[in-house]
This record gives sequence, structure tokens and C-alpha cells, in this order.
Amino acid sequence: MTKNPGEWIRRAVADHQDLVSRFFETNNDRIIQAAGALVAILGNGGKILFFGNGGSAADAQHFASELVGTMGRDWQGLAAIALTTDSSVLTSLANDFDYGSVFARQIRALGKKGDAAIGISTSGRSPNINQGLRVAREAGLHTFAFLGGNGGEALEQAETIFLVPGKETQRIQETHLMLGHLLCEMVVEGCH
Repeated sequence: MTKNPGEWIRRAVADHQDLVSRFFETNNDRIIQAAGALVAILGNGGKILFFGNGGSAADAQHFASELVGTMGRDWQGLAAIALTTDSSVLTSLANDFDYGSVFARQIRALGKKGDAAIGISTSGRSPNINQGLRVAREAGLHTFAFLGGNGGEALEQAETIFLVPGKETQRIQETHLMLGHLLCEMVVEGCH
């Protein structure tokens, strides 16, 4: 930690605010369009599959729970699944095949044409995220990616890209969290 913790905190908050402001100033229309597409997918009997690694896996679980739990409102839950939660499936796929295929194989098994797949990666370079998005797109799922930095290879795998132009993983994840919450709120409202 720095010699001046107060300055470190001030700088982290300023960096967060700057990144969030820049991202949302340029992505509002895309967020509105994505929310509308997700409402339509759910309205047509589809589901949303979320996936990511590490902190992004936690975000995938968080966003799925917000939709199933309708953001705490006493409404019918929405069809959302985090592909990061079943340790038996994850470990068997990683062991029997390879870690790069843990999401792609689940998407093949659980996804259907017209569903949505949302891959979350702060770098866009995770092979399992890229493979999952590619398989989802080939199978006719609508693909969305929450990315950071320069977006990596994932830029070519998803139809709708949310690219947070940050360099620090934690600041990118903070922006992804706000993006996910906004999308979930809009989708819950749009479906009820």
C-alpha cells in the first residue's frame, strides 16, 4: 500500500468515477438495445446463460440470481443460469476434456437457438470465454460480451460488445457490475 492511504483511496475513487462516466456516456444506446433484446428473448421462452472466470464468474452468478429473483420484487422469476455454479460439471469437463471447453460444452447441452449467452471477461483473452461465445453464436444464441482493456479475441466472438476501456481489472469489474445491474433492472421491468 502507498505511504498515503487517503490519497490512494481518493485516486481509486476518481479512477472509478472517470471510467464509469466514460463507459456509460458512449454505451447508453447499446445498453437500451441489449435490454430490449433480452426482454424479447425471455418473452419468447428463451433463457440467458452467463459465464466468466474468477471475479467475472461471481458476476455471472450475481446477474443470474438478480433475474431469477427479479431484483427482490415479488414477481415471476426470469430464466437465467450461471454456467459457473455446478462444480461437478465444471470439474468433470475440465478433467475429461479441457478447461477451454467448460462453457462451450454446457452451452451445447443447455442452450437453444434464440437464447442469450453473456460472456464476461476483463481481458477478452480467456480461451474458455472465447470458445463459449463462438459455440453459442454458431448454435444461434444471441451473444453478448462484457469486456475490458482492448477486448482481446472476444471482440470477434460476440454480436453485442460492451468494452470498458480500462486497464485495471478491479475498475473494469466495477463497471461490469453497474452494467449488469442496469441491464437486469431494465430486463426485470421490461418483462413485467
